[in-house]
Amino acid sequence: MTKVQQVYGGSLYELAKEENSCDQILQELSAVLEIFDAHPDYWRFLDTLSISKAERCTALEEALGGRIQPYLLNFMKILCENGMMGQLKGCAAEYRRRYNDDHGIVEVCAVTAVQMGSALQEKLLQKLQTILGKTVELRFKIDPACVGGVLLELPGRQMDGTVKHRLDELGRQLQAAAL
Repeated sequence: MTKVQQVYGGSLYELAKEENSCDQILQELSAVLEIFDAHPDYWRFLDTLSISKAERCTALEEALGGRIQPYLLNFMKILCENGMMGQLKGCAAEYRRRYNDDHGIVEVCAVTAVQMGSALQEKLLQKLQTILGKTVELRFKIDPACVGGVLLELPGRQMDGTVKHRLDELGRQLQAAAL
């Protein structure tokens, strides 16, 4: 994450906090990113510096005016005017990071070789919340290379309990013993 994304995303979060609209802006920011991802040509249009600032800001106003919180719309216009619409995803990531910190939320991705059953997912969620002492937003990813077990990706660290990791570790130990 760049310094610009930290400053801009953090500023948006602080404004939302002052206005008691953190939840609303988080939801709307996520929805806007989904829409932009679904329409990459529009995203490129907003980030094209050869198109006038006024034209890009007017396009934002026409598309989103009255549909999203005015602070969020104005934030996006500022990015547009400064030729930084390409930074919106990073700003959103910083906003979410600050939101999560303030609300005691940690995002965890569980990577497994096959889909976990719902009972096992719930058991993992409860265990993580107990261990971490925070609310856990758990998402799942399938990677057959894991072979078995689970890899937990947390902010700043990983907990690797996969069969692949254990086999790799055993291979390293055997190589070290052979030397």
